[in-house]
Amino acid sequence: MSAEGGPFPNRTGPGSGAEEPVRIGLLGRGTVGGAFHDLIGQRADAIAEMTGRRPEISGVLRRSEGDFDAIIGDSEIVIELMGGTEPARDYVLRALQAGRHVVSANKQLIAQHGDELFEAAREAGVQLRFEAAVAGVVPVIRVIQESLAATEITKVFGIVNGTTNFILSEMAATGASYEDVLARAQDLGYAEADPTEDVNGADAAAKMAILARLAFHAPVNLDDAAYEGIEEIQPDDLAYAKELGLSLKLLGIAERIDGGLSVRVFPCFLYRRHPLAPVEGPFNAVMVEAPTITEITMSGPGAGGQETATAVLGDVVSIISGRAPVHAARASLKIVRDIASSFYLHLEVADRPGVLASIADVLGRNEVSVRSVVQRGHGDDARLVMVMHEGPEARFHAALEEIATLDFLRASPRAIRVIEEEFV
Repeated sequence: MSAEGGPFPNRTGPGSGAEEPVRIGLLGRGTVGGAFHDLIGQRADAIAEMTGRRPEISGVLRRSEGDFDAIIGDSEIVIELMGGTEPARDYVLRALQAGRHVVSANKQLIAQHGDELFEAAREAGVQLRFEAAVAGVVPVIRVIQESLAATEITKVFGIVNGTTNFILSEMAATGASYEDVLARAQDLGYAEADPTEDVNGADAAAKMAILARLAFHAPVNLDDAAYEGIEEIQPDDLAYAKELGLSLKLLGIAERIDGGLSVRVFPCFLYRRHPLAPVEGPFNAVMVEAPTITEITMSGPGAGGQETATAVLGDVVSIISGRAPVHAARASLKIVRDIASSFYLHLEVADRPGVLASIADVLGRNEVSVRSVVQRGHGDDARLVMVMHEGPEARFHAALEEIATLDFLRASPRAIRVIEEEFV
């Protein structure tokens, strides 16, 4: 995103041979900060040729190095790659108020304090950009802000967390447990030592709050995004899904519904012809729908120091080039909670007469329609796996609560949403 601001000065013009430097203050030099520092050195000549101004690092702030006030005094652009909300919020706010353009990769900062930061950027006439905060190197924010700026978007949805996509892909491919695949993801660097915000859906929820704000021009906050994670997914859920022609993803959706807005993150099954179904491993993919464009899909690596640094550098180039889209929030939209969904239902039951009839009775009384059923096992080890047709979530959850009390159940029911939409 960018707040309102005039073009960044291009004082000498591309290819002039006398490029005036653009001085950049770097806050944080961890994995992403280090990759960005190196990338500036590698790409400075090409950027100077393209824009007429050569980027250079004027100062670095980290625990053992640098002074924030000195960095602000000697920079035109400030790059925030510290993570966390404090002191990052304080530093970014002070940089904007001092008239510095800011680029951040900090999704939690933008999702939780966006209103305050956007207002500060507008008042100072500078830009606040954060392409790297969502979907890594996939340029979804720039597409929504610039290419689709005049488009009435109806829905933005996709896979916006590479860690969970890797875990679910590996569970489906190998049959391994969630715990085993999570440990492998950590060994490979796809998951953090503390993966909580990734696996419980909070990371994706912050990203979807940002995308919803941009796509619908509404002041969407992190609290408006409901989310669920993947911690309870079992290998047999994925095995049965294969029989039903489904693949499992952690999906984020922001869409207009009945004059309001729904923003949510949840694990869900997709049918094979859905464009997001084949996206596997640590990759992200985002779809944008609108009446005038039908839909477009963007995909690519969603994580990694080099990939994130590349997205940050793209924002720097946009600032230097003078591209300054305006996406201020226009009006609040009511948040819609009760959505129509289809569900997968996994039941472990005693195999005795009347079980299926009892379950069908509960579903029927709650107006929940069954699309398909798979039955396996016998005795006390029987399993019923059902997929429902789409209907109001409140009705399904009412039926689920009643089913959970039936005396022939051998374990708590497991329910996962199913996206019925398919594309030809």
